[in-house]
Amino acid sequence: MKISEIRLTVVGIPRSTGFVSKHVIVELDTDEGLTGIGEMSDFSHLPHYAVDVFDLKHSLEDILLGKNPFDISLINKELTANFPEANFYYEKGNFIRNGVDAALHDLCAKALNISVADLIGGRIQEKIKVCFPIFRHRFMEEVEENLAVVRTRLAQGFDTYRLYVGKNLDADEAFLDGVKSEFGSKVTIKSLDFSHLLDWKSALQATKRLSKYEFQMVESPAVQNDFDGLHHFRIKADHPVSEHVWSFRQQYEMIRHDSVDIFNISPIFIGGITSARKAAAAAEVAGKGCLMGTTQELSIGTAAMAHLGSSLVNLNYTSDPTGPELYIADIVKNPVKYENGYLLVPGRDRPGLGMELDWNLIEQYRVKDLSWGQVSVHQLQDRTTQTK
Repeated sequence: MKISEIRLTVVGIPRSTGFVSKHVIVELDTDEGLTGIGEMSDFSHLPHYAVDVFDLKHSLEDILLGKNPFDISLINKELTANFPEANFYYEKGNFIRNGVDAALHDLCAKALNISVADLIGGRIQEKIKVCFPIFRHRFMEEVEENLAVVRTRLAQGFDTYRLYVGKNLDADEAFLDGVKSEFGSKVTIKSLDFSHLLDWKSALQATKRLSKYEFQMVESPAVQNDFDGLHHFRIKADHPVSEHVWSFRQQYEMIRHDSVDIFNISPIFIGGITSARKAAAAAEVAGKGCLMGTTQELSIGTAAMAHLGSSLVNLNYTSDPTGPELYIADIVKNPVKYENGYLLVPGRDRPGLGMELDWNLIEQYRVKDLSWGQVSVHQLQDRTTQTK
């Protein structure tokens, strides 16, 4: 079996906030009539530049056409040579490799008539505990809006939340106080997520201020790649520290500096299921826990994470992939499902990732390219349409 054609389709799907996130649907056809699909998820990140999809398609054709899709390791080696790790959180090359790698796994599992989870080692669990994101407060009036989000989502079964913090601590504190007063033990705050906005000393001060409220961990409480600062924060903080893995060199440095307790591992940020499995194995060897992070994927990308998470022996913390719940639409006929705060892993009766494209929806949301035009930096950072 050989890869015979590559198609990249760009869609722009609005979030419930009104912000439009752009994704690339990857299709890999073979000479035996099978097609694997993947997702280059949510290019709406800093740095503020876009990939040329026409050039990207031709680059991937040079790498992939004529290859055996089961040569996943060899293909990933070539993808990394062409789209190398840059030691940066939102590196677009990782997004590209992730989409192709997911399509390869989908294609190979379909060829064997098994699920991706079974392809990569089998299922340890059929559902994964997830949390719902509460996006960063910039203004005090957003507190009540976010409390309303908790009311709505709690009624839908989401009882655990990740709170982005660090821009307006007064509002962060008001929100946590509101959660405690209104919901009590019904709601769990999984983490305070600083997203590298503050240096470690400022993040430590903020964490101490907010520690009167209960939360399980602190995420990204230092500037990117400040391994010493992350270590100092971890030593002085009373809560476990989590950080994303966006390159193997960065993960090595975090292990060497003993900077974290929990590795936040997501295929989108490390470059695919193949790389994510390596990162999880390195975490296991280092005696660290894992959770699955997110960039807020659509159902294809989220299904890939569900299959990955179902096979990990050290996925021992609440994970983040609730992306499909944040968008007003999806691009598949059978979106992933959530039940009582858990992401359900697609069943064994659906080979590959278990996703089927819906071309009516794709045509409705198709856009010509990944350009962001006049979108401002803070809109990209906070995924908002508000400019006040």
